[in-house]
Amino acid sequence: MSRPVAVIAGASGFVGRALVRAFADDGYEVRTIGRAGADASWTDTDGIRALVDGAAIVVNLAGKSVNCRYTDANRDEILRSRVQTTRALRAAIGDAGTPPPLWLNASTATIYRYALDRPQTERDGELGTGFSVDVARGWEDEFFAGSLPSTRRVALRMAIVLGDGPATRRLVALARLGLGGPQYDGWWFPHRRYRGIGPRPTGDGRAPHHRSHGRQRFSWIHLDDVVGAVRFVRDDPGISGPVNLAAPGTADNRGLMATLRRVVGAPIGLPAWRFMLEPAMWALRTEPELVLKSRWATPETLTAAGYEFAYPDLEPALRDVVASLGGRRR
Repeated sequence: MSRPVAVIAGASGFVGRALVRAFADDGYEVRTIGRAGADASWTDTDGIRALVDGAAIVVNLAGKSVNCRYTDANRDEILRSRVQTTRALRAAIGDAGTPPPLWLNASTATIYRYALDRPQTERDGELGTGFSVDVARGWEDEFFAGSLPSTRRVALRMAIVLGDGPATRRLVALARLGLGGPQYDGWWFPHRRYRGIGPRPTGDGRAPHHRSHGRQRFSWIHLDDVVGAVRFVRDDPGISGPVNLAAPGTADNRGLMATLRRVVGAPIGLPAWRFMLEPAMWALRTEPELVLKSRWATPETLTAAGYEFAYPDLEPALRDVVASLGGRRR
């Protein structure tokens, strides 16, 4: 008897690698779309169509990493790499003789507004404005466009994933170096890196800043729960539309950095203000939005459907991740 086929696009990242292992463990034949070494490349339209035709599930994680400076070239590529790959998959699924019954597409919890007042759920969350939000909007608009009557579509609005990825490694490194204090937003020289993008750019073009005093919210999810949630959504035909992949135990920035210091055994953590973060992030070739935006997404759809998180709270999640990275201290 032939095995069910799972097609995973963008399988080379740390989330993609985890899903490849998980689906293989579940008895699927895993096929991939991407760059070198994949079963089909993004330029191979016929190859993509052949892969998705008859597949049991398609998972798309493709897109340029946002761990970069938002230069004009990088901004354009961040948007293009998400929208065009999603469009290619939608066309292939639409043309398939036996379309997959389920298509999961990555999205981001950054789609919601800067929130300090209340959590943002799939039901009543308010979308924000500016570059990152416009990327997410364009991504999801492309994903949900058109009619695919035989395919259930779920947009995975992922919070920051704790695991062997660049965001986690950077936070752990800061804490170990004694720089694991809270990060404070504030004034910085005007720039337009965060201006809106796409056919309907939002915002006024100016870079926002908020006097949050280190209380900006930090939504996160452990890599094991990304895998667990994907399996849960796969097996529950009643779930469709946007789904927040975020743990229920949201922290704020002060709590996050204090927990990190405790986990790595750092006795001190120097705080950092925006005027310190901006040149530091320029040197690291990334953006301070990672630690300064208040992301407060909660997993209403998953919890209402009965999903039980392996890591609902931050400290056990960080202890597990730091141990896997090596050098945990108690």
